Amino acid sequence: MWVEAYSIDEAFVGLRGTLDQVHAAGQQLKREILRLTGLPVCVGIAKTKTLAKLANQAAKKIDRLNGVCVWDRVPESTRAGLLSQLPVGEVWGIGHRMVKRLAGMNIRTIKDFLDADEIRIRDKFSVVQMRTLLELRGTPCIPMEEEREVKDQLLYSRSFSEPITDREQMEQVLAIYAQRAATRLHRQNTEAKVVTAWAMTSHFNAEQSHQPSATVSLPAHSADPVVLTKAAKGLLAKITPGVRYAKAGITVTALRPVGAQPMLDTFVAPHETKNVGALLEQIRGEHGTTAIGLGRAGLREGPTWQMRREMMSRRYTTHWDELPTVYAK
Repeated sequence: MWVEAYSIDEAFVGLRGTLDQVHAAGQQLKREILRLTGLPVCVGIAKTKTLAKLANQAAKKIDRLNGVCVWDRVPESTRAGLLSQLPVGEVWGIGHRMVKRLAGMNIRTIKDFLDADEIRIRDKFSVVQMRTLLELRGTPCIPMEEEREVKDQLLYSRSFSEPITDREQMEQVLAIYAQRAATRLHRQNTEAKVVTAWAMTSHFNAEQSHQPSATVSLPAHSADPVVLTKAAKGLLAKITPGVRYAKAGITVTALRPVGAQPMLDTFVAPHETKNVGALLEQIRGEHGTTAIGLGRAGLREGPTWQMRREMMSRRYTTHWDELPTVYAK
């Protein structure tokens, strides 16, 4: 059995057994999720991912299935009738633009799509749509994707409540963002080799348009806030005073787990051995995110350009103190 987390509320699960056995497993999954989370779900089971998504839609729309649909367990006449009624846009991976193009080929329902020639679909669109068609016919073409332990990149970016027009303020922005990126790297136990800093004017600023960026390849992989802050400051030379910058960000790439390749002491910056990043995170955890910072990021007076958050939605799924309170009468 394998599990692929497809999104925050959806997953693909590999099952083996007879049709009755996998149907029973689907019912058990539905009951357990409801018991553990209180959330009702629907389960679609089929030979391919695309058919499983379609079965899930059937489980939602056909009441007598009770939220669990094993595609091959549904009578063939029922499946044929369903495919004749459902628009082709219900197929996973077919967006509204492709729906319009398919309509030009007189393909409007899922059955129309199933009856199409796969080579013609490939030539007219791409191999991706041909795979979708083959998946609908029961041929697995989309394999399970294992979750990556290390992400390819990490991005920290925010819009400003007030435009920034000088290098001094931009230096503070870059210092804060680079150190927050370092904190995230530290938390996921990774380090980066490349740092890119960038800024941009607003899309609504018709008089000014400037999107400077600077990319720095570090001497060695690092998550040290000092190293990342120095690298991010490479953008400052490209900042034009007087231009109203509305947004900036730090992107770190070429990530790898900490210690994946030990470095010789000669190539390790002296301050990295002092675990500055871990110390800063500990202090912020005990005294707040603005308690300490390196360089301009440590100025006690809060920056006026910080994004306003008065109307920010409550974070019900990640912060216990922001959960709603229900009072029973």
